[in-house]
Amino acid sequence: MYPESIVKPMKAELTQAGFEDLTNPADVKAAIEGKGTTLVVVNSVCGCAAGAARPGVKLSLGGAKRPDKLTTVFAGFDTDAVNEARRHFAPFPPSSPAIALFKDGKLVHFVERHHIEGRSAQAIAENLQMAFDEFC
Repeated sequence: MYPESIVKPMKAELTQAGFEDLTNPADVKAAIEGKGTTLVVVNSVCGCAAGAARPGVKLSLGGAKRPDKLTTVFAGFDTDAVNEARRHFAPFPPSSPAIALFKDGKLVHFVERHHIEGRSAQAIAENLQMAFDEFC
């Protein structure tokens, strides 16, 4: 488990942009299974989270459409919350960072780590904006 002093500023990058930090399984389940669209970002300490995932997710919110709920869980820190989120990501294997879009409780778009690594924040944002245009 990562120390809070390392995780806290990385969480803040998303919470300051309007994301709800989900730290327990009940909150994750309620957010994902609710009505409307929910974005779940599996945040991480890795370089691709810092260089592409977090900036790309924030950039994606500038378009005409966006999810009703913005949420995040942190891998290696909020373990139970992350495990609950990953339960809803099937058939995709666990990865972090990762980005999931749900509509009315159903997974409709998923960005795995290997789709984040080596890509720019702009490419991540464009991928998400296309999903938002279709599902939000």
